[in-house]
Amino acid sequence: MIRRVDRLSLLAVPALGYLAVIYALPLVMLLAKSVRTPEGFSLAEYADFFADEYNMRVLWRTLRVAGLTTLLALVIAYPTAFAMSRAKGGWLTVFLVAMVLPMSLGVVVKAFAWSILFRANGALNGALQWIGLIDRPIRMMFTETALIVGAANVFLPFMVLPIYAVVRQLDQRLPEAAASLGATPMFRFFNVTLPLTLPGVVAGSAFTFSLAVSMYVIPSLIVGERQQTLSMLIARSFLYLRNEPLGSTISAVLLGIAVLVVVLSSWLARRLGART
Repeated sequence: MIRRVDRLSLLAVPALGYLAVIYALPLVMLLAKSVRTPEGFSLAEYADFFADEYNMRVLWRTLRVAGLTTLLALVIAYPTAFAMSRAKGGWLTVFLVAMVLPMSLGVVVKAFAWSILFRANGALNGALQWIGLIDRPIRMMFTETALIVGAANVFLPFMVLPIYAVVRQLDQRLPEAAASLGATPMFRFFNVTLPLTLPGVVAGSAFTFSLAVSMYVIPSLIVGERQQTLSMLIARSFLYLRNEPLGSTISAVLLGIAVLVVVLSSWLARRLGART
């Protein structure tokens, strides 16, 4: 049995080799540039980065946009996942197509679609004027709100599908049993339903935050250079400033954030799994 398992594990060798050459090696070389100077090993680039007030504002804006994008996606995705779990037949197909089809479209296409919607003469301003909420078009493009709304739309499937996978396995008799004991709907939700669905919430939030914190195309098209994020700083460092140490340093900071999110979400998922 052990030999058979060892032989089966060899099937992963091509994939591991591919990842080592195409992903790990360039990543190590990139990180090495952030600590390598003509004098040898140095963390001066990191000290300069964190000492710069502008870089700190960009870092905070990146984390804030990613956090608000994740929160907005969660608010929309949570009830959607329950609706999908109750849907059957044609309605379930409609839900799944609505979730999966946008993922097949390029991010550029979706970002351009939102940029058209947010224009002064776009459909959103027209709708708000038609229902009487505003008298004249308001500025939506090049704002952080537009960026969060557009990013939440693009990353919504990555929040919905993990929650849907957990909700679908939820034993519907548990809330009914709590109701038979006199629990109110609010008590059943916060003490039965929500704790059981938290693993899906954690997985979806980790996916969405990781994608939102590193997005480049969406902020480039919706807010431009006015409100830069870490990814835009990386591109500017490599493409325009030709400052590879700075670009490598920012890349390492962004990678550290992503690794921290993965570690925390894994730890939280294990804790929640042990409790449920």
